[in-house]
Amino acid sequence: MLNKRLTGIALAIAAVAGSLAVPGPAWAATPAVEITKVYYDSPGTDNRSNSSLNAEYVKLTNRRSSAVNLKSWTVRDKASHVYKFTDFRLAAGASVYLHTGKGTNKSTDRYWGSGAYIWNNTGDTAYLRDSAGKQIDSCSWGKGGGYTNC
Repeated sequence: MLNKRLTGIALAIAAVAGSLAVPGPAWAATPAVEITKVYYDSPGTDNRSNSSLNAEYVKLTNRRSSAVNLKSWTVRDKASHVYKFTDFRLAAGASVYLHTGKGTNKSTDRYWGSGAYIWNNTGDTAYLRDSAGKQIDSCSWGKGGGYTNC
């Protein structure tokens, strides 16, 4: 009888202790870099001018307190258009805009170099993968208002 009682008490203590377990750090579930906005339908007429192409972009944000090197990370769409980062460090808390068209790369803006639109206005998905090919984040949308916050 005493053994059953002790077993019952031990199980109750284990259940309470399990419910009081301290969760891991909140950042553990948050990707180091996230897709925070996609402007998939540039304003005005889609005339493939470089300014129109560059009004289409993906915004990536570093959520960590230290820089992240995006070398060999990729951004892609459902149709497998792929942009691959060269040696590029995204500062802590900073964002970078990946524009579809051509331009001069800077710390806040990178350029895909495409002469055609990448993101479908009627719905698409942007995927962010690290240098090992592991999916870090994604953002999907349907037909809508031209951009989506992720």
